[in-house]
Amino acid sequence: MLYLRFVRGGGLSFLGLKRVSLLSHAYQSSQHIQYKPIKKVMVANRGEIAIRVFRACTELGIRTVAVYSEQDTGQMHRQKADEAYLIGKGLPPVAAYLHIPDIIRVAKENDVDAIHPGYGFLSERSDFAQACNDAGVRFIGPSPEVVRKMGDKVEARAIAINAGVPVVPGTNAPISALTEAQEFANKYSLPIIFKAAYGGGGRGMRVVRSYEELEENYTRAYSEALAAFGNGALFVEKFIERPRHIEVQILGDKFGNVVHLYERDCSIQRRHQKVVEIAPAAQLEPQLRNRLTSDAVKLAKQVGYENAGTVEFLVDKHGKHYFIEVNSRLQVEHTVTEEITE
Repeated sequence: MLYLRFVRGGGLSFLGLKRVSLLSHAYQSSQHIQYKPIKKVMVANRGEIAIRVFRACTELGIRTVAVYSEQDTGQMHRQKADEAYLIGKGLPPVAAYLHIPDIIRVAKENDVDAIHPGYGFLSERSDFAQACNDAGVRFIGPSPEVVRKMGDKVEARAIAINAGVPVVPGTNAPISALTEAQEFANKYSLPIIFKAAYGGGGRGMRVVRSYEELEENYTRAYSEALAAFGNGALFVEKFIERPRHIEVQILGDKFGNVVHLYERDCSIQRRHQKVVEIAPAAQLEPQLRNRLTSDAVKLAKQVGYENAGTVEFLVDKHGKHYFIEVNSRLQVEHTVTEEITE
């Protein structure tokens, strides 16, 4: 059973959730790994998130392991862990933290029981989650299959539809030619938006407001997606004018239990990047809040979600909400949720 205890104002409430997350993942979702207590955790990341996980582990009596690139020898996360090991020798700093074989090697050589990916880097890479499981090391996060499904925006959309969660009108698969985008625009009218099928963070996104812009924005979105994610596949959606962007915090265990921790309003953005997070969302009707949180939990249960994650929605001027994506990892914004949960 999953027990949650929240503390107001102390700034430690979500660390408490991370403790629950670590403990619940002593029962790893991969059935071929037998249960054993987690005694040593590696964080395959650096900076603030690594330090926060180390602190939670230390309070639980769990030994901690840091990894660092050659350029990060003096970084604080290395000093905060019980053990620290170099990875990606000779590689640039970002490439070092993406070097899966080195990370797995260090984990196996030093008897690491579980790896926490933090956010960014390998946190949404299903091949990394699978590599951990294959090596007999628990991945602290969703199962590889769930990470893969949620990372594919088109498949995530299909799962939402099957769960009865409303989605923005859009293509059911990545488009293969400009003519498909033209047909979509003719059917649903402008404006429309191109989105990268295999990435996020505002990259590979282009809004089209006139037919004259269609070809140029298609080409630019494809190039941006290809450069950022190694795959230029795009899908098309009807563009919702001036929506509110509301995200719901969820937490699940391997037994199918999912809870929500209410919402954050991240509507203030620049170039599709969140600038301000407000929780709870101001002037959000109780009925709409209930629909948002209920649909977030419903979607998570549909896919068998484990660990912490975020379900994101758009809300139009009529109060209708639409699913857009799931972040299958810890988020920077989780610290905002700490301040409103008890």
